Amino acid sequence: MKAKLAAVIGIGALAATSGAVLAHHSFAMFDQENPIELVGAVKEFKFTSPHTFILLEVKGKDGGASTVWNLEGGSPSALVRDGMSSKTLKPGDELVMKIDPLRSGAPGGAWGVAKTKFKDGKALNTH
Repeated sequence: MKAKLAAVIGIGALAATSGAVLAHHSFAMFDQENPIELVGAVKEFKFTSPHTFILLEVKGKDGGASTVWNLEGGSPSALVRDGMSSKTLKPGDELVMKIDPLRSGAPGGAWGVAKTKFKDGKALNTH
């Protein structure tokens, strides 16, 4: 009887939290159907849980004002599995990134290791 009760409580707890977990990992805010390419310099690399962030300074066309893009990436543990560390990116590093932009049009989006390289063509995990 105690085993059945424990199983019911465990299943109930899993069901109660699974929606929150799925909601947290939603990518609905990013336009995955229309990726764009950005070229810019790292202003800051935030190697934080639950998600990493790159603040990328992108120069305006024809000498216009620069815009800082706030780009959300995977978790630090996922980046470590891809060969990165908190020291991989430094301010001033120049990157070429294919990102999924925010649907809102704000300067932000989602980035991934496989779609990002240094401006000289080197992969992130070999720097």
